[in-house]
Amino acid sequence: MLKSEQIEHYHEHGYVIPDFQMPESVLDRVKERHAALVERRPDFRNYCPALLDQDEAFVEICDNAVILDMVAQLIGQDIALWNSSFFAKPALNGQRTPWHQDGKFWPIRPLATCTAWLAVDDATIENGCLRIIRGSHKDRAIKAHNALNDDADVTLFEELDPSTYDEADAVDLALKAGQISLHDVFLLHGSEANASPYPRRGLTMRFMPTTSLFDREIAAADAKARNIVDHSMRPVYLMRGMDQHGGNQLISR
Repeated sequence: MLKSEQIEHYHEHGYVIPDFQMPESVLDRVKERHAALVERRPDFRNYCPALLDQDEAFVEICDNAVILDMVAQLIGQDIALWNSSFFAKPALNGQRTPWHQDGKFWPIRPLATCTAWLAVDDATIENGCLRIIRGSHKDRAIKAHNALNDDADVTLFEELDPSTYDEADAVDLALKAGQISLHDVFLLHGSEANASPYPRRGLTMRFMPTTSLFDREIAAADAKARNIVDHSMRPVYLMRGMDQHGGNQLISR
């Protein structure tokens, strides 16, 4: 469980690195499932935005009692897993992830998600660990994002307008393999390319409170208008509690 000072840190700064270590056996399973996915779908070599659509085995990996206990301390006891992504960053040519806010891309109203970011390998400054702007979540607003060209060197095609942040305020979240960070849906974050000889694989688990609605109509409209991933048919899994909103279409665990 998170200590009171860790909960305070999360709400004040938008993230926390808990006292947690994923077992080596689970990390090995993640690596095996990801390798199988990339063999089947080479286009996901760098980034798979909707992992649960590709391999339901990752639902079991996300169904971790200790992680769910910590997430419940931050967003409440009624929790749905609505997505998981994989950021692979292979050695020598791993892609950059532009500065962004997750909520810019997500059809959740009111907007609320706690992301657990699992380091599958050591995540270092050299191989492109996650970078955040501490405290940037506190105004609870989505800031201006600019469209990018179809740049083969980035994982996302919309990037925060540089006027909305100061990169001098960035904090590097270096993690050992098996550690996690938890971060808020409004937090500004990104990561540099990986030119090192070491891979930097990261698995995200996206947990929303069921007091919010996963709005499939917004998802379909956004996908068509902005040419982003279509979340409208996504399976959403009830991990704990009940659907407090009442309008979600949840798959019971």
